[in-house]
Amino acid sequence: MLIIPAIDLIDGQCVRLAQGKRQDRRVYSDNPVDVAKQWEDAGARLLHLVNLDGAFGQANTNAEQILRIRQSVDMMLELGGGVRTLQDAEGWLRQVGIERIIFGTAAVRHPETVGETIQTFGSERVVVGIDARGEQVTVQGWEEDTDVQMLDLAAAMKQLGVERLIYTDVSRDGMLSGPNVAATHRLAEKSGLKVIASGGFASRDHFVDLCGHQSCNIEGAIVGKALYEGLLDLRELIAAFQNGY
Repeated sequence: MLIIPAIDLIDGQCVRLAQGKRQDRRVYSDNPVDVAKQWEDAGARLLHLVNLDGAFGQANTNAEQILRIRQSVDMMLELGGGVRTLQDAEGWLRQVGIERIIFGTAAVRHPETVGETIQTFGSERVVVGIDARGEQVTVQGWEEDTDVQMLDLAAAMKQLGVERLIYTDVSRDGMLSGPNVAATHRLAEKSGLKVIASGGFASRDHFVDLCGHQSCNIEGAIVGKALYEGLLDLRELIAAFQNGY
């Protein structure tokens, strides 16, 4: 299982939110480039970047920081937040050199954009983020609930050629209460897609629980706040859970 550290950006700063709420932010660093280098030095192969300003409608706010991160590390980068059009995707993939982009709101509102991007760049460079409260998908930086069921969205994305999902239980993100293991595995099993788990990791037991299920489609786990709070050590997590990836 791939262990994926996260950097969430607001106003060029490395932050974490509680349940995606802008008002509940905590700043951990004014220099996300240094944080990215720290995670790479610890052995990370992939960095999960979230342009939170983009998710909230200000797509270009963190562009300079994201470019600087790309220029400063060799590990793969995936980026979500405000990627709404084929042109958005093209800018990050071709001009900045991000390895893969994440569609969230666009997957619900404009699924044809996901299909067009896969046709242009290939399925390995496109990920769909499914963020949900219960079974209901949320959009617009988790500020708006929809009537779309997460399993229905996964099935629709599979029809478009999507191979990989990132699943977040919004109620657990930033709360250090553990991921929604049951829902993560249900999504992997029902969809037949590769799934990366996100939201709530705070102890080694949470990773053990995730790995202990029979589903073979759990590809990775994204961890953020627990690293910044010193509850987990990235190097130790990689040694314990990423062996053989």
